[in-house]
Formats: sequence, structure tokens, C-alpha cells
Amino acid sequence: MLLLLIAPLHAQEKPSFYLGFDRNNYPGDENLKALHQTFSYMGYWLGHPPSAKTNTWKGKRRKIEAAGFGFLVLYNGRAYVQLKSVANATRLGKLDAAAAISAAHREGFPGGTVIFLDQEEGGRMLLEQKAYIYAWVDAVNASGFAAGVYCSGIANQESERVSIVTADDIRDNAHGRQIAFWIANDTCPPSPGCAFPKLPPSPSQSGVKFADVWQFAQSPRRPAVTANCVKTYNADGNCYPPEMDTATGLHIDIETANSPDPSHGRGHE
Repeated sequence: MLLLLIAPLHAQEKPSFYLGFDRNNYPGDENLKALHQTFSYMGYWLGHPPSAKTNTWKGKRRKIEAAGFGFLVLYNGRAYVQLKSVANATRLGKLDAAAAISAAHREGFPGGTVIFLDQEEGGRMLLEQKAYIYAWVDAVNASGFAAGVYCSGIANQESERVSIVTADDIRDNAHGRQIAFWIANDTCPPSPGCAFPKLPPSPSQSGVKFADVWQFAQSPRRPAVTANCVKTYNADGNCYPPEMDTATGLHIDIETANSPDPSHGRGHE
């Protein structure tokens, strides 16, 4: 007898890419279960987020992992105005890497965890910025953790004929260094805006082919680049998870990644 195996017509397609979110403040223990209905991972700050005086993520790793989430581990980088000279930038890169490494150990992240350096300034990186970034990358890679960089994936018009994508600039000048890239591009398109697709787009659809993670929505939205998807955002300009009441104020940035644990911070994936 010949048996024919026929796949169910309505079999659920498994995603190749995974949704996650990040925000400066910890979303609260009480919201983890609801958030995990939509998201596979979340950002996790090892130090103070930009402009913050405290770090509300400290000590939350085990609770987040127990709720089923993977991680995007990040550390806030320095602004250009703080770097002053190449020598000073190199020194600060090493010091900040040491602080990030120490915090990662203290929070219980396993060896091999990717720590992303939050590089907020876009365009072509100046000599001091490159010295800082690569000193940080070298120190993190030498520590048993792995280095990543969060940076812009949007083309910055440097002149009439020259445009610079920060991610390309950092990678092209890295001299073979191993760096994971979490890029930001909330321009609509390619960004779908404040959306939660069941089959998330590939990070490479951001315009940066080597991206490991793509942040495609930010809160609050930036009017200049989100005009074509303004209706996807809340009236206050922020992006809220589908399972959260906007009254909670729990607005987020949204990512898509190649892995449900982009930093490999769970340690057993």
C-alpha cells in the first residue's frame, strides 16, 4: 500500500526572524507575560541608559529569562564631545569596556554574550569616535564576551555626491574585527512603522545587508522619516505593544533579529 503524507493545509508557518523591543526603563515584572505574547527578546541595559540617572534593569536578568525572553544586551557609549582626543578616546573606550564587562559578569550573563555599544551619533565617524569604538570592541572581544555596535543604518548626506551609512563606515574601517551590528532605520519605507508582523522582516531589509538586528520603530516617532507610516503610531507619537493599554505609558522601540536571543545571553540556546 502506498501511503501519501500530506502536510496540513493550515499548518502555521514558523518565522525565520523574530520580534523584540527595547526601552530605557524596565517594563515591570507584571508585564512580562503579556509582552512575551508578541516579543521573543528585549533590550537589557548594563549601565545607565541615555540621559538616565539610574538603571532600572539592574538585577532583572533571571526574571526576564524565566519569562522566556532572549536578550539584546547594551551599554551606553560616549558622545563625540566627551572624547576630546584620540588618546583620550582610546582610554575611555577601554574604561567603558571594563565597566560593561564587569556589569555583564555581575548580572550573570554567560561568556560569549554579545554586548552592543550604543552609538547614538550618525554619519561618518571621526577619528576620536573610531578610536573609542575600536578600543571598546577590542577589550570586549578579548574578555570572553563578544562585541556589537548599535548605530544608524540611514544614509547621511555628507555632500552632494557622498552619503555615509554609519554601520558601513564602522564596518569598513574595522580591519577585520568581529562586530555584530544592531542597526537603526525607522524610515518608512523600508520600515513598516509601529507594526507587529507575525512573520517579521529580515534585518537585511533595513538596507544594511550584514545587520544582525534591525530597529525599525522608535518612540517617539520622528516626523521627518515616518510620514509614510504615521497612522501606525499612537496619536501621542509613540509606539505601544498590542497587549498594553496606552495609559500605562509603556512605549517601546521595535526590533527584528536573526535569532530569538540576539545577544546569546540565555547561555543555552
